[in-house]
Amino acid sequence: MPAAEAEIRVEGITAAYAESPVLEGVDIHIAAGEMVGIVGRNGSGKSTLLKVMGRLIKPRRGAVYLNGTDISSLPTQRVAQCMAVMPQAPASPQQLTVRELIGYGRYPHIPWLQRFGIRDREVIQETMQSCRLEDFADRQLSTLSGGERQKAWIALALAQQPRVMLLDEPVTFLDLGHQLEVMDLIAELNHMHGITVVIVLHDLNLAARYCSRLIALQSGSVYADGPTEDVIQEDVLREVFGIDARIGFDPLTHKPVCFPYRLDATV
Repeated sequence: MPAAEAEIRVEGITAAYAESPVLEGVDIHIAAGEMVGIVGRNGSGKSTLLKVMGRLIKPRRGAVYLNGTDISSLPTQRVAQCMAVMPQAPASPQQLTVRELIGYGRYPHIPWLQRFGIRDREVIQETMQSCRLEDFADRQLSTLSGGERQKAWIALALAQQPRVMLLDEPVTFLDLGHQLEVMDLIAELNHMHGITVVIVLHDLNLAARYCSRLIALQSGSVYADGPTEDVIQEDVLREVFGIDARIGFDPLTHKPVCFPYRLDATV
């Protein structure tokens, strides 16, 4: 499991595709061991922010710091040893088995032209156990359900033994049962192993249930950043999402629950 905790600091990030600005002057500090959700409308910059944090996109201005070091100055292998990035709808050859897919997570730790060692095989096995995938180890990805495949991808990221996991919509297209199963797994990795988690979510109620802190983006800037209860507020949702909403509380988790309505709805 991760050898040490990690914090991320985003300072003055501005990013654009061609001439279209996406992020403008974003400043965020994510403490070690936090589980932070990023929410906002489509096109607000959520995925772009995650890609900048994971060094998949180079910002036009600003910098991302991992434990105080500018991430752009770090070797690629070292970044991969510290940080795992799971994009939206990841794709891989469907003939791969779950064990083979998870094995890709060990490559950042293997010297050039060397094969898996005893420790690598142990980590793969431990990861399958942590993600409850032992029964699927030799199954091809093509035979798995959507939720099972998502768990396999999370296991790949965990096999990197990262200190940070950046997850972009990991429960998109999953049914409710699989959404809860995947989110429970991510929360367990955060709580049990101290992995810093930054996760983009569209479902506000899932975000409120699992994340202790939310960052709401609007037009490429941070509109609200704070404890979940402070962000899931009627005025914030009205400004960020253009919706009217009533806020209640889950009787079991005591987390806020959003009941949204369109501002122009007549019924």
